[in-house]
Amino acid sequence: MTESTSKPKVDAARAWREARVLLRQHRGSLGLGLFLMLISRLAGLVLPASTKYLIDEVIGKHNGRLLLPLALGAGAATLLQAITSYANSQVVSVAAQRAIMAMRQRVQDHILRLPIRYFDNTKSGVVISRVMNDAEGVRNLVGTGIIQLVGGVLTAVISLAVLFWLNWKLTLATLIFLSAFGGAMALAFRRLRPLFRKRSEITADITGRLTESVGGIRILKIYVAEDRERRIFAEGTERLFRNIAGTLTGTSAITAFGTAIVGALGVLIMIIGGRAILAGAMTLGDLIMYTFFVGLMAAPVVQIANIGTQVSEAFAGLDRVREVLDMPTEDQEDAAREPLPIVEGSVAFHDVHFAYEEGSPVLKGISFEVPAGSTAALVGSSGGGKSTILSLAMAFNHPQQGRVLVDGKNIETLRLREYRAKLGVVMQDNFLFDGTVADNIGFAKPGATREEIETVGRIAHVHEFVDRFDQGYDTVVGERGVKLSGGQRQRVAIARAILADPRILLLDEATSSLDSESEAMIRDGLRRLRTGRTTFVIAHRLSTIESADQILVVEQGEIVERGTHRELLALNGRYKQLHDRQHGVEMDQFINPGEDFTAPPV
Repeated sequence: MTESTSKPKVDAARAWREARVLLRQHRGSLGLGLFLMLISRLAGLVLPASTKYLIDEVIGKHNGRLLLPLALGAGAATLLQAITSYANSQVVSVAAQRAIMAMRQRVQDHILRLPIRYFDNTKSGVVISRVMNDAEGVRNLVGTGIIQLVGGVLTAVISLAVLFWLNWKLTLATLIFLSAFGGAMALAFRRLRPLFRKRSEITADITGRLTESVGGIRILKIYVAEDRERRIFAEGTERLFRNIAGTLTGTSAITAFGTAIVGALGVLIMIIGGRAILAGAMTLGDLIMYTFFVGLMAAPVVQIANIGTQVSEAFAGLDRVREVLDMPTEDQEDAAREPLPIVEGSVAFHDVHFAYEEGSPVLKGISFEVPAGSTAALVGSSGGGKSTILSLAMAFNHPQQGRVLVDGKNIETLRLREYRAKLGVVMQDNFLFDGTVADNIGFAKPGATREEIETVGRIAHVHEFVDRFDQGYDTVVGERGVKLSGGQRQRVAIARAILADPRILLLDEATSSLDSESEAMIRDGLRRLRTGRTTFVIAHRLSTIESADQILVVEQGEIVERGTHRELLALNGRYKQLHDRQHGVEMDQFINPGEDFTAPPV
């Protein structure tokens, strides 16, 4: 992990757009919170205001009749302040948590609908940070943060009006000090805001690396890489520490400067106020009341500094959230595309060119047709472009040139969600969720009955090993199916594909993790699964390749041979070479049948 040299900038307009949405959505809670805050702040002014009358009228003029009403009024106001403060905290805190929940749900839903290219180019830690961490800043807008900010401004304004009424000359001098403090805060916020945005990026990097380390713990231990991972993680946490230390330095400096300003104000009040009393321009009660109200004005200003930092952090988070929410989803792209009620299953590639990175072509003018209900096998050297062909067929990637047609229609014009609902996929490394065997099979068809699940389980020979588990189909498979063997995971994935009843089936080395006995057990299941469906097969066992309607030999992004098994053997070319090796040294080299890691002869 290397630290970027460029300073991340917050797009204020983008952040404000998201902030306005939030404020509008929670205007009811915010309105009630502001009303309670107003009552609380006004009630809080009663006690300091009563000091003038206590000193000048009760003590100075020995007017004892005012003492009890004055004390009762101050006590009642303080009680009202406490009640409204509690109620306000409850209202806005609950609203803030509800807003955080809604924001997380909204961002998660949006991210899941983004194109695959977003996930290809974004670390998992960044994705998790967008959903979980960036939403936390919402509390400082919808929660107590914005309420306290408004309340602090209100208290400061009212206090300032009272101070002008008591001694306008002293108040003008006070404002000079506070203006200097305000300018310092504005400068500090401008410098701190990029640090808060950078903190989220660093945290996302660390989270992503930690997620990878935990997910790949077996590889990490096999290669004795614990120390290396510790160093990488330590570097990341050091970057995070330096970032946090920088923000702490900034916020501490603001607080220290605020304390110095308050001290300077105290000295100023002592000198000017003392002289005003000696000159008869102010009473002792006026000076005491003035001192209290200076505190009421200065305290919110210092509070505003702290809240302003939190709001800056919230805006940095909202900017990142809005950056994601502004990305077009596949649903939005589908809105302009034509519906796809029925899929017959014919697939054609016409002069398709594709590259993951500019200047490094993966496919170079691929063209072929797979009629509905037929099987096409893709074989050839590793890295030749076979999996990329499947990725294009699934519309995960899009060709830079050429067209991919489904039932004669350009896949770019079809609604992807409707199209993908007709697909079934079994990969070499199949992903299972941390649930039961039944949950993972039923994932392809929400609401599937147990009978349907067990029926496809028998076809895929999941039943053979599930019967040995105490919990049967209710056995929890663990994260990514870690409690099952590779062959067992693939059988579950095959059962899942059978349950989906797809029109187009894609098998990417679907039996590579199966031993010969297990493969023989599910061969019939796969044959039944392929019946009547358009099927793409990559590096499948020889039996499947032999029975394919057409075999495409893909080398370095081009189809160098095509035909049936017999036709290609008769051609005595690259396929014949692959076929012969499968029966020879390939069995000792643990190379998947139908795939060769050596370059083709030139």
